[in-house]
Parts: sequence; C-alpha cells; structure tokens
Amino acid sequence: MAEFIDEFFQLIDPFLGIIQLVLFLVISFIIFSILLKLLQRRLLKKVKTKQQVSNVTAFLDLLKFLFVIFLIMIAFSAYYGQWGEVGFIAGLITIALGWSLQKPISGVVAWLILVTRRPFHIGDRVIISNIKGDIENITLTHIFLDEVGGTIDGEESSGRWVMIPNSIIFEEEVINYTYKDEYILDEVVTAITYESNLEKAEEIIKKAVSKIMESAWEKYPKRITKEPHTRLMFKDSGIDIKVRYYTIATKRNAYATKIMREIWNQIRKNDDIEFAYPHTEVLLKRKDR
Repeated sequence: MAEFIDEFFQLIDPFLGIIQLVLFLVISFIIFSILLKLLQRRLLKKVKTKQQVSNVTAFLDLLKFLFVIFLIMIAFSAYYGQWGEVGFIAGLITIALGWSLQKPISGVVAWLILVTRRPFHIGDRVIISNIKGDIENITLTHIFLDEVGGTIDGEESSGRWVMIPNSIIFEEEVINYTYKDEYILDEVVTAITYESNLEKAEEIIKKAVSKIMESAWEKYPKRITKEPHTRLMFKDSGIDIKVRYYTIATKRNAYATKIMREIWNQIRKNDDIEFAYPHTEVLLKRKDR
C-alpha cells in the first residue's frame, strides 16, 4: 500500500503545481460567487424600478469580468513565471485602467454610493452643479434630470432632459428639495406705499395665502406649520411685505401665482392700501406773495 501511494505521488508530482493552481482558482471562484450573491441581495433590496435592477445586473457583470481577468492574470503569472510577479503585473494593470478609465470607474463607484446611501430618489427635485430638475433615472454611469427652469425663470419643467455623469457628486454640491418630505418654505413679496394701512395689508395678505393653501394644508403632516407669517423690509419706494408659508416643492410656482392674484384682487378693493412701485413725483408748492 505504501509503495502504491509513493508511486501515485511520483506520478502526479510533475502536475502538482498545476493541481494547486486549479484548486486555488476554484476556491477563489467559489468564495467570489458567494460574496457576489450577498452583494446582489443587498443591492436588490435597495432598488425599486426595473431600470435600477438592470443597473445592478450590469454592475455585477462588470465585477465578474474584472474578477475573471484577475484570475487569468494570476494563472498566467503562476504558470509561466513567479508568484511575486503577480503584484507587479496587477499594479501595472491597475495604473493603466485607473488612468484610461478614471471617469467611468468613478461613475460606477458613484452609482454604488447612490444606490446604497440614497442621497436622492427617483422623483426628487434636486440641484446638481447649478442644474435644477426632477430625478427621472439613475443609470450605471449617468443621472437623468427632467430640467426645471432652464429656458424660463421659474420652477416648471422646461421639457429638456439633462444627462449628468454620476462622478459629479464627488466634485459638486447636491441640493435635494425633497430629501425629508415634499414641503419647502416659500415667500411672496408685496410692495405697498408708506401711506398705506400696514396692519390691514398684512391681514389681507395672510388671509389670501390661507385661502389658496387651505386645500393643500389639509394633507400636511402635523409637524409642518400651516400658518403664514410676514416679514417687513423698508425700500426706497415703499414697504415690502414678505409673506412666508410652506408649500409643495413641485407646485411652488402654481400656488405662488394664485396667491399673488388673490392679493391683487383683495388689495384693490381697499382705498387705504396702495401698491408701491418705483416712480418720481414732482410736488409744486404755491409761494404766497
């Protein structure tokens, strides 16, 4: 029996290195597959849309491709050279890939952060690199925005889609209008003359806001205040009455327009309140002789 074992080991001795290499590759592949499955489950719990699921699949395929390349590199180096050369070759390949694919790789890393950390979701209104819009899609390399404003001075959809590289989140600030909820503080400014009844004007303006916002306020959570408040500022031509209130971020302009129209209609009914505007008056005094 002992002779048989010796003969067996002598027989496989020339192939021992290859057998060890194959075992190493198989074990590495099994461990990688288990880790990939765990990562896949975690990512799929974070995504919701079909497009996001597709992005996860593409990302995992990319990891598989890179791992296979890495295994081939190890097998080639181990079979034809020394194990110590693996680190050197890996370093050269890493530098080459990092230099040539810097933006795409950073975009994929940024996508991974977006999926796991969730600084914004599909449908959120954001400002990224001074571009305002609603998030329509987040792919493996780009963020797609339905632009707000852009061609107009306001917060309505311009009809244009903006494609922004994911990697920009490492370089620019991101402002999310709706990270916690869909409500933001807005204000409407009304200028009245110094001769106007200020207290009465404030009451009219606050009532105008309450009238327009009443239907929306019914759906507000308790922590969001439903009472408008005013702030005043002296100007050369009159007093600016700033009424501030919480509104729905995506309907900000629509509500503000209705409020301004209501303020206009109500103030025009009062003789003791006048709108202020920049103008010049010439007062002539009669000189008694």
